[in-house]
Amino acid sequence: MKERDSYKLGKVQVTITETDRPNKLNVECFDGEYRSEFIVSEYEFTNYRRLMNQRITQAYKSAGKKEDEN
Repeated sequence: MKERDSYKLGKVQVTITETDRPNKLNVECFDGEYRSEFIVSEYEFTNYRRLMNQRITQAYKSAGKKEDEN
C-alpha cells in the first residue's frame, strides 16, 4: 500500500497508508512496544485528524499506565 503520511505523536509513530477500499485509509500506530491499526475514511482523516491524534495519544498513555499497574 502507498504511504500517505507519517508523523510522530510523542513516542508514537503514526503511519497513514492507502487501502484497497476506495476512500479508506489505514492508520498504524507503534510506540516501540504496542502496535495498533484501524481504518478511517478520507473524510474522517481530513476533518477529524486532531481528534484522532488526541485519542491515539490518550490510548497509548492508558496502555502504559495499565502496564505499570501489573
